[in-house]
Amino acid sequence: MRLSLLSIKKRAVHAGSLPLITALALGTLAVLPSCVEAQAIRVKMATLVPDGSSWHQVLLETAHKWKALSGGRVTVALYPGGRMGDDPDVVRKMRLGTLNAAVLTSVGVGEIDRSVFALGVPMMYSSYEEVYAVLEKMRPKLEADLLRQGFVILNWADGGWVHFFTKAPVAAPDDLRRLKMFVWAGDHDAIALWKSARFNAVPLPATEIATALQTGLISALGVPPQVSVISQYFVQTGNMTDLRWQLLLGATLINRSTWEKIPADIRPALLEAAREAGRRLQAEIRGNERRDIDAMKKRGLNVVAVSAAQRAAWLDLAESFYPEIRAKVVPADAFDMARRYRDEARAASGKR
Repeated sequence: MRLSLLSIKKRAVHAGSLPLITALALGTLAVLPSCVEAQAIRVKMATLVPDGSSWHQVLLETAHKWKALSGGRVTVALYPGGRMGDDPDVVRKMRLGTLNAAVLTSVGVGEIDRSVFALGVPMMYSSYEEVYAVLEKMRPKLEADLLRQGFVILNWADGGWVHFFTKAPVAAPDDLRRLKMFVWAGDHDAIALWKSARFNAVPLPATEIATALQTGLISALGVPPQVSVISQYFVQTGNMTDLRWQLLLGATLINRSTWEKIPADIRPALLEAAREAGRRLQAEIRGNERRDIDAMKKRGLNVVAVSAAQRAAWLDLAESFYPEIRAKVVPADAFDMARRYRDEARAASGKR
């Protein structure tokens, strides 16, 4: 959900939503034909994943795999590093037909259907298991709604848990209020929510995060550790709050019109290849969070501890946003459904 560094949509083009973005991208690449007479299909796919990054390499490998599966009849033109713009720009280009596929954060998916933001409500989930249990329940409706709007979901994945990276230590909400915090430009609901809670929200395109940190225009942002490693945000900020604010969810989508040009008998294999790619990257991101944090600590990152009382203050802050998030940011029915499924997941696991 866009809301907090929700606004984070970390789509930071330099690394932004990379992790998550990447994972998603994996799926997209798969495209097509199987009939000898079928015309060659060229799929143009955009991603925020940085050119030359490990995630970019995974995408290239997946693209080669799909080309092989299609007998060379499907090729993928990959545009990494935000060359085609941020998520909203990419969605517009997909609707115009300039692009055929993309790896998007929930912010981009939310440009099509805001129900996806229910999976990124700040501090509403305490584990990967909870988020994915809810996603599994909501996925059929989400995918059906996106299909009606002309988009096929190839996979779901995430970029990891969002943490606050700041130029001064932040342990409690009041510490963050003293800083200039990045929020996604155009995310009017998120901007209004942060400002109503007395935070100094600075709306900017994600492509300007690095420059804004260098010039002092912003002094805080929320991104997953892997994003911070790839983009080197931790070098410019120096501090990371030891608090999981929200999971950066995303998906790989392809235009329905492009997907339906693919012979029906090939689609299941391509879809499974896409989903397997998403699962692979998802597992890597989960397993590498601690490694990435340790690597940043070795290079000088200060991980700011959060006490039980301070954690409670963050939860109070997040929950104070919920009435506004419900309906204004997330459709009320989707918000209620997500919370109900989360409670069911907790009950099943024995958690409260």
